[in-house]
Amino acid sequence: MQLSKLSEKELVQAYIKGNELAVEQLIIRHKKKVYTYIVCKVKSAALAEDIFQDTFIKVINTIKRGKYNDEGKFLPWVMRIAHNLIIDHYRKKSKMPMVTGNDDFDIFDVISHPGKNIDEKMEINQTLSNVKELIKDLPHDQKEVLMMRLYFSMSFKEIAETTNVSINTALGRMRYALINLRKIAEEKQFTLNIH
Repeated sequence: MQLSKLSEKELVQAYIKGNELAVEQLIIRHKKKVYTYIVCKVKSAALAEDIFQDTFIKVINTIKRGKYNDEGKFLPWVMRIAHNLIIDHYRKKSKMPMVTGNDDFDIFDVISHPGKNIDEKMEINQTLSNVKELIKDLPHDQKEVLMMRLYFSMSFKEIAETTNVSINTALGRMRYALINLRKIAEEKQFTLNIH
């Protein structure tokens, strides 16, 4: 059987059945896209190589444990793993917080306000606390897009690829997130300047 002609699903099944070369074929097939994505994010070939290797170690281990469920979306799944490992790397370096999408996430813990007097700091902290509360009330998909866009400066194309949706869906989620933030702010009588 010629591995290069097999589908991703067939390669995963072949690997599960013990054909080590099948996973090698999967890596060869997607190396360029995954590596390019990582290197564009981290801006370092050496670091990109490390994250690339960690990505495929995680892919292999997940398949070995039988935790990979084939939905015909192998590449987007690998890209999400790579993206999460990039975020983990920056989180460990204290450059970027981890976006988990749960209520424990607190982007405002990493924001400082140099040069402000005590009253201004208290006012800013109260505003940030209010905004944090508002974001918690958003639906998960809207919260995720909002954080990726505003806090990680990801393009809508990157957000679409990471969340495995179309660019229009990502744009729509951002639009609804902002609309919903305004509504929630009005209901809770907070003042927000969202454009």
